[in-house]
Amino acid sequence: MEDKQLTKALRIMRLAEAAAARPEGISLVQISETFGVNLRTAQRMTHALKDAFPAVETYTDRHRRKFWRLDDQRLLHMQGIRDSELAALDMGIRRAEREGATTEARALASLRNRLLATMPSTHARRAETDAEAALEARGHACRPGPRARYDTKLLRVIDEALKVPNVLTIDYANAQDTAPRRRVIEPHGLVFGIRCYLIARDRSADMAYRQFRLDRISRIELGKDSFLRDPGFELSRYCARSFGSFHAQAEYGPVVWRFAPEAADVARDFVFHPAQEVESMEDGSLIVRFTASGWLEMAWHLYSWGDGVEVISPPELRAMVEAHRRSDFPALP
Repeated sequence: MEDKQLTKALRIMRLAEAAAARPEGISLVQISETFGVNLRTAQRMTHALKDAFPAVETYTDRHRRKFWRLDDQRLLHMQGIRDSELAALDMGIRRAEREGATTEARALASLRNRLLATMPSTHARRAETDAEAALEARGHACRPGPRARYDTKLLRVIDEALKVPNVLTIDYANAQDTAPRRRVIEPHGLVFGIRCYLIARDRSADMAYRQFRLDRISRIELGKDSFLRDPGFELSRYCARSFGSFHAQAEYGPVVWRFAPEAADVARDFVFHPAQEVESMEDGSLIVRFTASGWLEMAWHLYSWGDGVEVISPPELRAMVEAHRRSDFPALP
């Protein structure tokens, strides 16, 4: 009984932190999603929150959603930072460094240091020690992986251009170019992966959105001219048109894969695309459907499944992988 009461008390403390940390407060739906409870339990939690913290305010927004807000910031300052939160920050820093996102890594490191500075030194040292142990235990302290090399100084210039936004002048070489060509572009976002791409409209051509590999940019200059960002452009929606980090409009279309019964359980745990549809078949196989482009990156991934997957469509992708399906791989991805 005491353990259950302690758990409830800790949950109300976490709810108070959420209500204080968000300028708009927290709604019933957000409480339900954050704590993994139903709406009835979320409602009971708001009653307990008001009992424990009389300063809690409630208001209803224009969509008739009710929010609970706590303006007393002393609560947040008293909490410091937990080892699990510090471990998550460190994990984010190392992941950003590994992927070459140096600007994000520096920003996260600065945030980490400011948070630790608010804590007593003994508490900060203990949190750092516990966080390091958590990282080691989870295998996140060092995770090697291939990625294309590029000059990280490019990111500083790109970040400046994205903030205003300003045009960029770059010297860029496609695979078929014998020498870099100068282009004037309007940057709209960055995509990180094995290769890192700058998404931009090309003023030097037809103003279409194109992907520029950072490792193929030999020179970059921040332009003086600003431009109006396309209000209809969403980086997440643009990226969803690709399987990996490369987008090819000519290849964009329906994709259907069939995973053999012996590979279906493993494939069921994968998210191949954010908008995928999965269908279990009577023979134990698994059909995965989504719409995207990037056949070469699909082929690279499909190769790792050996003969455990069959491409139903598109036929061009099927032709790329059919002759390379192996049965002697000792394990599935």
